[in-house]
Amino acid sequence: MKCNIDTEKCIGCGNCVALTESKVFDFNDDGLANAIVDEVPKDMEETVKEAKEQCPTDAINIEK
Repeated sequence: MKCNIDTEKCIGCGNCVALTESKVFDFNDDGLANAIVDEVPKDMEETVKEAKEQCPTDAINIEK
């Protein structure tokens, strides 16, 4: 599974960073979230799906 952040939508709330404990998402220099892995680790897939559901601006995109 792959994921990315639409930086046009991201408001930097940090939900995704907190949920994944900075293992999948982290903040860039602009204070917005970005994916820091090419492939989501299997043990983090459900957490990334939860982060997508909790994103207030629907900025997380998931590809299978």
